[in-house]
Amino acid sequence: MTRNITCVTCPMGCGITVEINENGEVTSVSGNTCKRGETYAKNEVTNPQRSLATTVRVNDGVYNVVPCKSSAPLPKDKIFDCMKVINSIQAQAPVKLGDVLAENICSTGVNIVATNHCPAK
Repeated sequence: MTRNITCVTCPMGCGITVEINENGEVTSVSGNTCKRGETYAKNEVTNPQRSLATTVRVNDGVYNVVPCKSSAPLPKDKIFDCMKVINSIQAQAPVKLGDVLAENICSTGVNIVATNHCPAK
C-alpha cells in the first residue's frame, strides 16, 4: 500500500510517499528533503498523534473558561474521546497556569494543563 502525505515539520511542506507492507510496516519513505520528514512520515502512518488545545469551563472565576492544552501529543484516534472528557470538566477558580485539569486523560498518560490563569471572582 502507498500513502501520500504532506510533511508539516517545517515550512517546506514536502510531498512524501510512504510504502507500507501487508503487516503495516513502513518499507520505504521518499520525497522528504530532511531526516525529520522521514521520521514524521513513519510516525504519521503507523501511530499518528496530535497536540490538543482547547478550553475548560471554570466555576466562580473572573472568566467562564480557561485555555488548556495536552502536556504531550495524544493518539489521533483518542482525540474525540478526550474532548468528551474535557467538555465534562468544570474547574474551580482560582486556576493557575500549569494546573493539571485532567490527569492521564483517557488512560493515555497525558495530562490536560491550564495555559493561563483564571482568578476567582
